[in-house]
Amino acid sequence: MSDAQRRAYDDGMAHWGIAYTSAPLDLAATFGRIAPTILEIGFGMGRTTAEIAEAHPHGNFLGVEVHTPGVGSLLKEIQARGLSNVRIVQHDAVEVLTNMLADSALAGIHIYFPDPWPKKRHHKRRLVQPDFVALLAQKLAPGGYLHCATDWEDYALQMLEVLSAEPQLRNTADGFAPRPQWRPVTKFEQRGLDLGHGVWDLLFGKH
Repeated sequence: MSDAQRRAYDDGMAHWGIAYTSAPLDLAATFGRIAPTILEIGFGMGRTTAEIAEAHPHGNFLGVEVHTPGVGSLLKEIQARGLSNVRIVQHDAVEVLTNMLADSALAGIHIYFPDPWPKKRHHKRRLVQPDFVALLAQKLAPGGYLHCATDWEDYALQMLEVLSAEPQLRNTADGFAPRPQWRPVTKFEQRGLDLGHGVWDLLFGKH
């Protein structure tokens, strides 16, 4: 961690961090208001999360990440931008979804550029698998959405297959979706696009 990330972490977790618990969160109490709640799983260094939260002040954004430097980085963004609509749980996403979020509690879920585990023998470690997607769908309210993005084509194809097979979800596009306006292009992503690399978005809705 950088010194700035460490300071932001030490100062910020008391204000914006939510301790893991095995009981469902009262989201209205957590955010101090009733508003649509968007979950972001694996927010990395947090810049995209902060940009989206800043652009959508009427939404509540719950970020889940295990990587401490990333949590510190997002806390630094929260402080710099004066955001009041972001909370962070530093814990395993499956346990957070299973135990901390009630069914139909979420208006949306973002999973941007998850670890692609590129070696074939590691594909079983990829986050987007049938059981996990069924759990995500269970936590979405009717009319809610799941938005995924990846820059690995074979993972994109796997995501499309897995999401299309989940009966609680429907594809809002014919295959892959155009990048929604709300998802900023990251520096890493732009560098890849400049080199001719592909990026694939998937946008599914809950029935």
